[in-house]
Amino acid sequence: MARATTLEQVAERAGVSRQTVSNAINAPEKLHPDTLRRVRRVIDELGYRPDSGARALRTRSSGLIGYCVAERQDGSINVFMDRYLRALTAEVERTGRHLLLFTAPDGEDGLAVYEDLLARSAVDGFVLSNTTVGDPRHAWLRAREVPFASFGRIWTGEPQPGPWVDVDGASGTAQAVEHLVAQGHTRIGFLGLQAGNPVGDDRERGWRRACADHGAQVDDRLVARSADEHRDQGEAAAALLDSDDPPTALVAANDAIALGAYAALEARGLRPGTDVALTGFDDSPTAAVVRPGLTSLRQPIEQIAARVVRLLDHPEDDRGELLRPELVVRASSVNDDGGRNG
Repeated sequence: MARATTLEQVAERAGVSRQTVSNAINAPEKLHPDTLRRVRRVIDELGYRPDSGARALRTRSSGLIGYCVAERQDGSINVFMDRYLRALTAEVERTGRHLLLFTAPDGEDGLAVYEDLLARSAVDGFVLSNTTVGDPRHAWLRAREVPFASFGRIWTGEPQPGPWVDVDGASGTAQAVEHLVAQGHTRIGFLGLQAGNPVGDDRERGWRRACADHGAQVDDRLVARSADEHRDQGEAAAALLDSDDPPTALVAANDAIALGAYAALEARGLRPGTDVALTGFDDSPTAAVVRPGLTSLRQPIEQIAARVVRLLDHPEDDRGELLRPELVVRASSVNDDGGRNG
């Protein structure tokens, strides 16, 4: 059996000190981005893994971080969260630890599972995700001084306990509106999530703000919400397309709803990009392969994962951090002749 790669070998290959390699693993914020990338590249090339046994002896830790895998009642798969979990796993393993996956009921009922894991000393902390309005986990963990970091907000309007990272959905839909206004659109519809969904409401706020800022119409009759985003076959889009004064462009709260709009457009003999401009959110794998390609907002998955792990180990304060998504422009929002769709 080949001998395990040592920290010294990584340092020699990367041309840095042992301490620099240690910082790349345990305190990446101390390194210049170029140095961090170089060391991480060598770590990956050599397959180096920190000695978790020695670390556990020094810190009396389990070397495991708990992560609750949310169960979707409709049995659907959340492609974005699957990609995030993969990125988070890789980021945690860079620090010589592993994720311990578990399931728990939503709300107060699920806290017993967290309590059991802590009582067994099974984990050293938690990464939270799939947050809900008034999510009780944050305050519960903070009261017990358990290390944790959250991907997502709890939407109460009050300061959120513990460090958190989230994607600025409002800035994303605002980018989409700015792009569509630049194409000449002034009547831009919004295809939202179920009423009261905080993520959907946040993205709708971005649409409203940007429309007002850029002279596009702001009208409740330009808003349609999907009753079930995962089974939407274009009903939300159809409600706007069949109105007396239909929009010339549509901003969808996610790619699933946007793809439903493709069906609604096709049923009416219309084509995304040519007749009605359309944007999504999440930049799912389907967005790049559907024809015409779907303009969508790409969430910075790797950056989210890296930031969450850093905050878990080095919590600065309870102020959250919003990360800006990137608008990936494809044919669904750009007319071939460069003019306004419709």
